[in-house]
Amino acid sequence: MAPELAADLIVFFHLLYVLFTVGGEVLVLLGGAIGWQWIRNRVFRITHLLASFFVAVEALVGTMCPLTTIEYILRQRAGQTIDSEISFVGRLIRTIIFYDFPAIFFTVLYVGFASLVIITFFLIKPKKRNKKKQ
Repeated sequence: MAPELAADLIVFFHLLYVLFTVGGEVLVLLGGAIGWQWIRNRVFRITHLLASFFVAVEALVGTMCPLTTIEYILRQRAGQTIDSEISFVGRLIRTIIFYDFPAIFFTVLYVGFASLVIITFFLIKPKKRNKKKQ
């Protein structure tokens, strides 16, 4: 696979990750308010919690997201050095998920969001595991 295409796929996956974390929380809050039972799915909720927690820990530690690192490596291998050399789709997705704010802004945002997800996890509890009768 060409490195530029692989980089675009990584950016697309990054967008899906953002949509899962942010959209998942919106759906949990909405579903909790109107009584959707599917939002109490234990696997979904734990995965969502871990995904949000991972981003917050990255921000607190001050490390770059592994997806961004992989994308940059692939773009380098493709000989791309500036945004104008990135495909239209790659630029579009990067415009949606990357903003030019100070790092502390994102740290506060990510930790605050992860805190909201943790609070929601306990306020709108996932279903308990069913113990099979023997």
